[in-house]
Amino acid sequence: MIFILRLNTFLLIQLLFLFVSCNESDTPFPEKVSVEINQNSDIEIIPSEPLPNSAINFSHFNHLYNEINFNEKKVGIINIYSEYPNYTYAIEPKEGFTCVDDVSRAIVMLTKYLELYGHDDIALEKLKNLTEFVLQMQNQNGYFNNFLWNDLTINTKYRTSIAVLDWWSFRALWAIESSYPFLKSDLDMANRIAAASEKLIKNIKSDLPTSYLITEIINTIELPTWLPGKSAADQSAILILGLLNNYKRTRDQDSKLIIDHLAKGIMFMQKGDANNYPYGAFLSSENLWHAWGNDQAYSLLRAGQAFNNQEYIDSALLEIENFYPWMLQNGFAEAFWINKMNNNFIEVNRNEYPQIAYGVRPMLWAASEAYYYSKDDKYLTIANKLRVWLSGENAANKAIYNPDTGVCFDGIVGPNEINMNSGAESTLETLLMLIEIEKIKK
Repeated sequence: MIFILRLNTFLLIQLLFLFVSCNESDTPFPEKVSVEINQNSDIEIIPSEPLPNSAINFSHFNHLYNEINFNEKKVGIINIYSEYPNYTYAIEPKEGFTCVDDVSRAIVMLTKYLELYGHDDIALEKLKNLTEFVLQMQNQNGYFNNFLWNDLTINTKYRTSIAVLDWWSFRALWAIESSYPFLKSDLDMANRIAAASEKLIKNIKSDLPTSYLITEIINTIELPTWLPGKSAADQSAILILGLLNNYKRTRDQDSKLIIDHLAKGIMFMQKGDANNYPYGAFLSSENLWHAWGNDQAYSLLRAGQAFNNQEYIDSALLEIENFYPWMLQNGFAEAFWINKMNNNFIEVNRNEYPQIAYGVRPMLWAASEAYYYSKDDKYLTIANKLRVWLSGENAANKAIYNPDTGVCFDGIVGPNEINMNSGAESTLETLLMLIEIEKIKK
């Protein structure tokens, strides 16, 4: 007999900058409004087995993960915010308590876990339940809504939850296509993943302006106009990763064509070279580079290997070989903006903080992938210099990750100053780093 535990905890919301945000498209670190609400007593938490592992501590992930009944289905969810000192759940009042963005991160993390460690019934069960949640969040229009309210209604109105061509829909595609190989023996699940993916990609094919690869100049920088949000190379990288998995499953030539257009746009966003600032960095959008979600090099490496396209690979290696060492030597940043002057690029503004796991993980993945591709130890050296960010080689000179508890702090907010909250984004991005580190060891 399975006993159902009812969740009657108070969810606290505080006014502060929390670094585990699901609203990446515009403002990654929103202010929170202080209110206190009751978690709906009708939400039933279904007991689930914790994910154990001797090499990586999943305790905090197990804390953030719950299974609930949603739309008459058992689904897995990830609580977004978790606040120091007791790591109680919190909620952003305009968003919700769980979201497609972070559940999708968890799906990708579990697929990486299964690739590394092999069959694991507990991991597979969680993967299935999290995938079910994402499928339930697909809007009738084919895109995905992002947030779920604490009364188990879908947030369809707030700007970071609308079902449109944006981060959460791309991350949902990456997630469900990643989970498909592990869940395809469940024919119902496999068919629903395929149908959801097809419906979403049909919209993407229609809505991405890739018919005309034209450019425009904004803030002195020549930019592509055919990417999501016109020049969002960061979003394009996530979309490439989803489309690559789709192409592997379907061999859809349209997906391959979109990947090529996205890759061309990302390469157009690369500025500088080995000898000139910003040393081959891929801008994120317009004249802005930001650390979080900067998966451009990793996605180009994966696409280049999939399609034997050396141009993609060389572009990625240019950033990894030159910009990453420059960043490591000169100090991490949260973001910077550049302009072009006399055929050179100059920095016109910079944000040093916050520095977060979501800003380091993309670089670690790219450096590791470059090492797997080339077997050149210089990339392994870069990866090792990045991994120690977690253990104290950072601007705060403090460990960000505690291997005894599985807690990863939400970020460095100033010199020697840590945000000690530990929400979903920080936790999952750290686990993605740790799994990659274990993979390198093998």
